[in-house]
Amino acid sequence: MNRREFVAGSLALSAAAKAGPAWAQSGPLTRIIFPFAAGGSGDMLCRQLAEYLPAALDRKFIVENRTGGDGLIGIRAVKGAAPDTTTVLVTTGPTMYLLPMVEKEPSYDSARDFVPVSQLARFEFVVAVSPSIGVTDFKQLVAWIKANPSKAGYGVPSSGTIPHFTGWQLEKTLGLNMTRVPYRGSAPIITDLVAGHLPMCVTTLADTVTQHRAGGIRILAVSGPVRSQFLPDVPTLKEAGVDLVADGWYGMWLPAGSSPDFAKQLSVAAAAVLARPDVKEKLNAVTLIPVGSTPENLTKALAADTAFWQPIVKATGYRITN
Repeated sequence: MNRREFVAGSLALSAAAKAGPAWAQSGPLTRIIFPFAAGGSGDMLCRQLAEYLPAALDRKFIVENRTGGDGLIGIRAVKGAAPDTTTVLVTTGPTMYLLPMVEKEPSYDSARDFVPVSQLARFEFVVAVSPSIGVTDFKQLVAWIKANPSKAGYGVPSSGTIPHFTGWQLEKTLGLNMTRVPYRGSAPIITDLVAGHLPMCVTTLADTVTQHRAGGIRILAVSGPVRSQFLPDVPTLKEAGVDLVADGWYGMWLPAGSSPDFAKQLSVAAAAVLARPDVKEKLNAVTLIPVGSTPENLTKALAADTAFWQPIVKATGYRITN
């Protein structure tokens, strides 16, 4: 080994020695299991948490996307994980209360198999239409559906979801006759709306707001209890004459048997992350509304939505068939 090689090697060893204690100080590794693909608003939420939680909890966090089964694969993975603080689940509230309702044999019980941590962020659903049908408000949409029952198909990003059951509830409440058209995600729905191949849809605000602002589609109503901060000129379903509130949200859970103390620490740390102005700005940019709640409030939110949607889901008779 020549002198240059020796010096370079010594510097590398010195850098490694300095890096070692920094890694040790970051503590153990915790995986945030997110049961959907990377790149969406929920994935951004997870990555903001993974970036800022380590400073409060002295541990490293990474995001692991476990996709498949409309969320089932990732949820089942956390259900079977050891309660040793190394695995955290972040998923939508609907996956935690709807999927057990529509599985023929439920593979998990949200209350029994998981320890609540925090309700993280809210998101909204919308009713949107293609400009090709020539309606500009919800009242006109109802009239168009009644006049064109054979053309009244509405897209939803998947069956067994809030958009699916919201569409069904709209049919019953308004006495309409529509055809549900399930897609594989929202992207192809938006493509067909813009092209005029599909008259309307029920899906998330996040997936429709860009084309709405560009004029490619038109959002006629939002599903939340109040008007959206992102589209204050668009009425709620209630304002449009439909007595229905269909809110969505993300939550965080640990495997059953996990320490309540760790759940509380994680809840407090997550709330602090979500209160950061820079994090709020990034989440608002993808139409997420940061919350950050206690474990008890997450439990209440899950119970309330379960009680609200259970009779609706039961009335549809829908079950997952594969």
